[in-house]
Amino acid sequence: MAITNTKNINDNLGNVSNPLIYYGLQPALLGCALLTWYLNQDSLWVYPAIILAVQIILGVIEYQQPARPEWLPPAREKIGLVLLVIIIFFYTAVVAAPFYEATLNPALSETRVLLGINIWPYEWPILFQVFLAFFLSEFIWYWFHRAEHRWLIIWRVSGHGAHHSFKNLGAINYGANHPLEYFVLLVPSAIVELLFGAGAAIGGAAILLVTQASIVHSNIPLNSGVIGWLLTTNRYHIHHHSMVIEESNTNYGCAVILWDRLFGTFSNQLTEETGIGPSEPSLFNKFIMPIREPTDSQISPQHQT
Repeated sequence: MAITNTKNINDNLGNVSNPLIYYGLQPALLGCALLTWYLNQDSLWVYPAIILAVQIILGVIEYQQPARPEWLPPAREKIGLVLLVIIIFFYTAVVAAPFYEATLNPALSETRVLLGINIWPYEWPILFQVFLAFFLSEFIWYWFHRAEHRWLIIWRVSGHGAHHSFKNLGAINYGANHPLEYFVLLVPSAIVELLFGAGAAIGGAAILLVTQASIVHSNIPLNSGVIGWLLTTNRYHIHHHSMVIEESNTNYGCAVILWDRLFGTFSNQLTEETGIGPSEPSLFNKFIMPIREPTDSQISPQHQT
């Protein structure tokens, strides 16, 4: 790809055309999402309501102030992606979550009792517990995610390549994962909740994780300065979606960048092109990626040097 495209992708990420959005959107969305959960902890509707509100806010801003105008999808394509994510979420609620309810949940709870694990700081204020659960679950996910990019068998079984196959990213891409990967995505929160006994705090942590995942996939100019020392920003996560395998093997923290900084996988370099290869596979080819990857795929672990 031409150098001019590289300039567009990265310079627009730092284009402070609207300082309020550039500096304030990410912390404001995270704060409002957490506050909404805190005031409505007993409502099951708070979770889909927050997810929907975050997606609407980010989606509107993406069309009004895109970091990369060329990434804006046609209306038909956008609607198709939204419907795909909705279908995957229904699948998660009907298939993946009940599977864990019947298998993983009892196993983790019994393990906690068997090992006598009773270390969760219940005496802390609930918001402190939420942030502890948030950083701890992201620590677990960091290693899961790193393993997906390190070993071909895990890359294939989880279908992680499907998530990387999109050439143009937007906030809605946070949920565009292969159905198989949702079995992996649920594991870190389940471990924190059931093995460590986090309890109610995991609900607030989940809200922060989903909000962060939406933000870091968004096509909006956002600041990576101060907030980027602890939390992942879209500049960092877009780099993880790079088509260059050495660049894709960085910035594994989808919500927390701290672990990448500590374990030597952080990168703040330019991103020339995203995706798994020069072309984006069809929806069918995305679905069968655990069995057969596109011939032009360049970032799977089989290409490790």
